[in-house]
Amino acid sequence: MLRKFHPFCHATSIYDIDINFFKKLNIKYLFTDLDNTLDSYRCYDPSQRAKDLVKALKDIGVTTIIISNNTGQRVKAYSERLGVEWTHSMGKPFSRKLKAFIKERNINPDEVIMVGDQMITDIRCANGAKLKSILTDKIVKEDQWTTHINRFFERPYRKHCMKKHKFKEWGEIYGQS
Repeated sequence: MLRKFHPFCHATSIYDIDINFFKKLNIKYLFTDLDNTLDSYRCYDPSQRAKDLVKALKDIGVTTIIISNNTGQRVKAYSERLGVEWTHSMGKPFSRKLKAFIKERNINPDEVIMVGDQMITDIRCANGAKLKSILTDKIVKEDQWTTHINRFFERPYRKHCMKKHKFKEWGEIYGQS
């Protein structure tokens, strides 16, 4: 049962991952959560590091797409300023909408990796869609009130897995131990 919440690997932050890691895995699409994965939920304007990441990924042939549970207005504003495709109100942890999104765009799931900061929503959704996933730590301290509930439930399992080294670090897979 808990395997549904287990990521392919872990990274402290999306910004800590060497972009060549995606190339090594033959990734063509990086699906990323927005809130507390790319930037704070309060940000309507992408940070410079988000812009730099998207450009670097584009330069190696990886398309970034924001997959968010947040409202359309906020996701649209942020994504358009970042210059990436986006979808909102995805209903994570359920994967039905994500599978439909992939099918509509004729995307090969083997060429996708999904990155997010929550096991209950992001990782469960990716696993349900049979995608590789990377669990990150949250990048800012603050969260939306609904996220506090998810973190309350995932915290004990996440803490246990981190303590027992049950999550592979991206660097281990990439060869940077």
